[in-house]
Amino acid sequence: MPSLPRRSALALAVLALLYEAPMHPYRMQQLIRERGKEQVINVRQRASIYQTIDRLLRDGLIAVRETERDENWPERTVYELTAAGRQLMMQWLREMLAAPAQDFPDFPAALAFMLLLEPEDAAAQLEARAASLEAELTRISDSMAASASFLPRIVLIEDEYRIAVLRAELAWVLAVIDELRDGRFSWDEEQLRRLAAQALQPAPAS
Repeated sequence: MPSLPRRSALALAVLALLYEAPMHPYRMQQLIRERGKEQVINVRQRASIYQTIDRLLRDGLIAVRETERDENWPERTVYELTAAGRQLMMQWLREMLAAPAQDFPDFPAALAFMLLLEPEDAAAQLEARAASLEAELTRISDSMAASASFLPRIVLIEDEYRIAVLRAELAWVLAVIDELRDGRFSWDEEQLRRLAAQALQPAPAS
């Protein structure tokens, strides 16, 4: 039984762009950046889009349409969406909208081990994070406001979501900072050693 193609945000983007029209990888990268989608789709590594295209081609989700030859440019392979690719693209889109993915971002992992820092140190790091969140919130809000005058809401909907998430995270981080600064939320090494010792004790027999 063949394995299902691996889903990713970049793979979805490639399929969606080819749904618009056949194109070569360089044009895909251009469009992702021109439309500001690199803020939500990781295309920092140039090779990543080519690796994704190779995988989609191998899985029969896209096909080679033609090879462009221009004396001013290297040969460029133009790809097109297959029927299987269109079907899977719509399936992925519905799944990604409907069900939260189990991602493993850095911040929750760092929170899990924040107890290794002194409360004052933890507060200082969270204050630095809050400043970064505020700057990013301002940047995205200003960009969205400038674009909203000539672009419909559906084109900017991911920025609307990012602003909502940033505001929620910023509010939570600021609340934790307040608790750390006024002492309502604190811990010390003795308390942590006691908790570690309890965790190492064998569970009582049932």
